[in-house]
Amino acid sequence: MSGTQRLIGLVSLAMFIPVCALAAQSKTAPADLPGGVLMSGTADQFTAACKTDLDKARAELSQLKAMRAPRKTMPALHLLDNANLAISAASGRSDVVQKVHPDEAMRKAGERCGQDAAALTTELGLDRGVYDAIVALDVSKADRATRHMVKQTLSEFRRAGVDRDAPTRARIAALNAELTKTTQEFSRNIAQGARTATITPAELDGLPDDYKKAHAPAADGQITLNTSYPDYFPFMEYAKSSAARERMYRIYNQRAYPENMDVLKRMLTQRYELANLLGYKNWADYSTENYMIGSAANVADFIAKITDASGPRMKADYAELLAVAKADNPAATEVQPWDGPYYAERLNATKYRFESQSMRPYFAHTRVKQGMFDIIGQMYGVQFRPVPAAKVWHPSVEVFDVVDGKKTLGRIYLDMSPRAKKYSHAENNYLNLGRGESDLPEIVLICNFPDPALGPALMEYGDVRTLFHEFGHTVHLIFAGQQKWANYNYQWDFIEAPSQMFEEWTMTPSTVQLFAKHYQTGETIPMDLVKQLRRVEEVGKGLRVRRQMSLAALSLGLYNRDPKDLDTDQMVKTVTEQYTPSRYVPDTHMQTAFGHLEGYSANYYTYMWSLVIAKDILTPFQQQGLMNPAVAHKYRKTMLDPGASKPAAELVSDFLGRPYRFDAYKHWLDQTQ
Repeated sequence: MSGTQRLIGLVSLAMFIPVCALAAQSKTAPADLPGGVLMSGTADQFTAACKTDLDKARAELSQLKAMRAPRKTMPALHLLDNANLAISAASGRSDVVQKVHPDEAMRKAGERCGQDAAALTTELGLDRGVYDAIVALDVSKADRATRHMVKQTLSEFRRAGVDRDAPTRARIAALNAELTKTTQEFSRNIAQGARTATITPAELDGLPDDYKKAHAPAADGQITLNTSYPDYFPFMEYAKSSAARERMYRIYNQRAYPENMDVLKRMLTQRYELANLLGYKNWADYSTENYMIGSAANVADFIAKITDASGPRMKADYAELLAVAKADNPAATEVQPWDGPYYAERLNATKYRFESQSMRPYFAHTRVKQGMFDIIGQMYGVQFRPVPAAKVWHPSVEVFDVVDGKKTLGRIYLDMSPRAKKYSHAENNYLNLGRGESDLPEIVLICNFPDPALGPALMEYGDVRTLFHEFGHTVHLIFAGQQKWANYNYQWDFIEAPSQMFEEWTMTPSTVQLFAKHYQTGETIPMDLVKQLRRVEEVGKGLRVRRQMSLAALSLGLYNRDPKDLDTDQMVKTVTEQYTPSRYVPDTHMQTAFGHLEGYSANYYTYMWSLVIAKDILTPFQQQGLMNPAVAHKYRKTMLDPGASKPAAELVSDFLGRPYRFDAYKHWLDQTQ
């Protein structure tokens, strides 16, 4: 999302406000909500709805500018908010349809709609008439949320270039149009850039039985694996053949190569020029300005701080791993990059007496999902009601309404299993972001877990953790969608904190036992097994933190300079070997499938920054119980419900009763059991 796109923000659906208003005021929402209907319709219908949205936005903006001065504050702001919602309705749907829809015509319609929405976003950000109308409003007597919204909106107008001269504004508009196409191409290439490897049945030695059954040999006796998560990660952890693991590692790190090498260079170049036009030294300086961290220099300082703090732990972790490699091969002097996950599993099994495969029978996808629903329901007093009649874009998509008492808060769509041309990672997105009583949030959770239609769908523990993490985003967006203004000014280095905090519920015995049941016997997961999990989750922590810092440094390093002569392969090599004990593997190009370089751009540091906050806001739960309703209620009311209605630091302070601190994170980093 470009800087000017962030002015408009996330999403709602102004063209369908009467339908959504009815849904929000009734006990149950209609079976069909606008986002789902359009996602399941035809490409022509999708395109027509996009045009309607954008025409609606133009009409609202024209009405705003036509108001006689002095304009009434609240009516003027509602017109702007309506325009924002209409544009972001088109933008949100276009992004989702490109990532998940099985029909190529729909994906292309999404691309065109995204380009048109981005063009109008740029047009609005450069519209001096709208800016002058908003800056002249008197908000001194308005409520806190309204004052904050206006302050952020005016800041984003300036950052969009509204105060630049006419030739500069024209170049900004043209450049944003180019950048939209480039970012779409980068993401499309990742979605379509899956790779496959052929292996022998013998090379499945070490894999669980259900994995082997799901990967039967073809007529020629060979087995084809792909780079989707359910294929790749278990193979890297359990396959005994180092040679086979190396083949998988290499193809995994060649996804979207060579297609995205040139696309990445164009994306870096366009963002650099755009930042310069807007008065910034580089894109990293531009993109961090309105975040909690405040500047690219502060990002560099933060990376250095975490790197220094994690150094001793990383060295100890690597020594442990290397000892396991030496037991396998006495001549080993390093842990090969493709051997790391396997030896981590061996370390857990030998030194810590823990086999991660022993947990898989307790993590059947359907039961884990229901258990997660039950936990969220108990904590926050909400229910998840299935909507089997809702229209969807693929038969595997499940739909639920989130209900609080008699009020429907919003709708979630769970698109959880991999398929061809689908986005291959995990993320939350939106069809409608929601606004007060007028627009129901429609949130899409995109994941790539084993498919229950093909068997018991036993999840790795990492899958379970990912599901809870992403669903933390889902409920955050649902709760925040009840605000009077659309939540389009989130500080992105905060938004990972609630989701990272919710991962704790997947490793604490009292909460894991609420959902982890054996898929055949129904037996609750043994307490000792969860305690073992908790212990081994501390193993390799320093290595994982340093891996995150290498990615944060890559993200920053690609965007804090002129990319004219930048060798991105060399940059990957540099950060890999500077921040981790692993060597760079020639002829791999992980940056071509590093999707965060499009969306988060320079700001991958946000995951670790948010984790510092997450560890601090977790402390009241740890002290009073993860399922304590009083703590959960306060947390929802002070941190989730407000959305982007105030600065993130204030949200944290409202919950903790003090500013957040580094202490809890440092304690977590140093903790060994």
